[in-house]
Amino acid sequence: MGRQSCSPVRVPMLTPVHCRKSQQWVREHQNWAPEQWKKVAWSDESRFLLHHMDGWVRVCHLPGEHMATGCTMGRGRRQCDALGNVLLETFGPAIHVDVTLTCTTYLSIVADHVHPLIEMVDVASFKEELRKLREETNVETIKQELERERSRRLELEQKMSDVLKTRCEDSPPQPPRKQQPPAANGTDKQQKETVCSRLQSWLYDRFGVYIEDFRFQPEENTVEAEEPLSAKRLTENMRRLKRGARPVTNFLRNLSALSNWHSVYTSAIAFIIYMNAAWHGWAIPLFLFLAILRLSLNYLIARGWRIQWSIVPEVSEPVEPPKEDLTVSEKFQLVLDVAQKAQNLFGKMSDVLEKIKNLFMWVQPEITQKLYIALWVAFISSCVLPYKLMGFMIGLYAGIKFFIIDFLFKSCPKLRDKYDTPHIMWNSLPTDPQLKERSNATVSRRLSGCEKIQPVVSRSSLATIPAGVTREEESGRSHSTKKGAFHEVFNLPENERPLPVCENGWRCCLINRDRKMPTDYIRNGMLYVTENYLCFESSSSRSGSSKKNKVIKLVDITDIQKYKVLSVLPGSGMGISIATPSTQKPLVFGAMIHRDEAFETIFTQYMKIMTTANPET
Repeated sequence: MGRQSCSPVRVPMLTPVHCRKSQQWVREHQNWAPEQWKKVAWSDESRFLLHHMDGWVRVCHLPGEHMATGCTMGRGRRQCDALGNVLLETFGPAIHVDVTLTCTTYLSIVADHVHPLIEMVDVASFKEELRKLREETNVETIKQELERERSRRLELEQKMSDVLKTRCEDSPPQPPRKQQPPAANGTDKQQKETVCSRLQSWLYDRFGVYIEDFRFQPEENTVEAEEPLSAKRLTENMRRLKRGARPVTNFLRNLSALSNWHSVYTSAIAFIIYMNAAWHGWAIPLFLFLAILRLSLNYLIARGWRIQWSIVPEVSEPVEPPKEDLTVSEKFQLVLDVAQKAQNLFGKMSDVLEKIKNLFMWVQPEITQKLYIALWVAFISSCVLPYKLMGFMIGLYAGIKFFIIDFLFKSCPKLRDKYDTPHIMWNSLPTDPQLKERSNATVSRRLSGCEKIQPVVSRSSLATIPAGVTREEESGRSHSTKKGAFHEVFNLPENERPLPVCENGWRCCLINRDRKMPTDYIRNGMLYVTENYLCFESSSSRSGSSKKNKVIKLVDITDIQKYKVLSVLPGSGMGISIATPSTQKPLVFGAMIHRDEAFETIFTQYMKIMTTANPET
């Protein structure tokens, strides 16, 4: 029938997933242009045997010639692998591979050899496109045409100048006339135009630079380049900020020392001089003279003079030598310190800005009303009273307020809380978070007021209410979590509910080092503390199921301490270690943002139980 016996052709083993991905790849690339395929590298692997072949080898020899040179073959299985890559117009190098070709080896070869090849091909293709563009545009031809036009223009200018010279030489000189004929009007106009042009050129030469300054130009939007994050640059900027703010802080400290009478003689002399200047209307000249004096002292200091005068003695802070190489832990701690300082600084600035905004937006009407009346009084006084009297009154009040009233208020805090109106107004102004808390508290009070309207309960239920507990406290005992009622989730008595400090729970992860399975070793969830129990609600537990939840009696705890999960990180950690008799290794509640608050609450309740109640068996 024409059929022959042969070995089957070996092809790659393709699974349905391989076939589906191949079809998807073909559909995505079926409309690619040849320019896109030029940037694709195709690779293939080949195996080369050095001393033998894999197939069947047959030799023919005479008796006794089986050890001849042509009838023997090496026994060793030495081989080498080579990987090559091909682009559409370029052949890549062949890479010799001595190890087994795995996905990791293949990716390293691609990164070391194929990527440079593609970059080289991209540069070559770019040069080729640039050459084609030059050929199409004919730059040399355009340059030649420009040179021709320039030479023609120069020839025309030379001809025009020759014609004008010949006309001037051929025309006879005309005698001067007393009366100009009407035909000379054109010459007069030309002379006037010449004078005007000269005048304009003279004005432009003298004042043209100043006129150019008033020319309107569109603003250029320049984007400053941002520097990459660097620990060394961060520490340097922190030191620069500290040095730059030092004169301002020193000035404020000196003012505070004057107001607090830190040096009695200095404050007394300053008070007498200022009040005398304010009495004679020299307050503004006094401040200007002090500014000139300060600049003069700074000039002498810059010249090398040693002048150091301050009401408050300056405290020299230790200067830490800059470190060249910081460890990972030191860099992490540095970032945490900067983030904490930035957080506190931004918080204070936000509080000040929000208070000013709420003051002018009538958020607290009784406070803004005082400011409103004070502004009206100041406006009417400025319209009625002369400015000299107004300046005298303001300067006198400022001196008494700064040197006497502020000193009394700072020395007597109770007096300040009662009579210092600006201080009381500023502390009474709320910030936006405080307003939000007030609104939430108002809503919760309304909801609690609605919950008070309930049906009449039976006497048996009234009898279960302990003595000394109000109805509002009893209604708060029915606390619920996201999975249901609290006592049902943890199978606890109904009177067990979370403490007020942890009603919403602390988010954390439970690390049970007694378990070996990853799903049981670590769990995410919420931690609660009741009067007698420590409860952990796993986020992966289903509603009504408490298999993955953890309930620990406080009296069963043998040891509780703060724990650091990762010792390489700086700080004291974010975990709590709790040991019980039922566990070989202590349980760890890690990744707690409010770790210190949770530890204090658990430890306080534990000590309360151990000192006041008897341990349950």
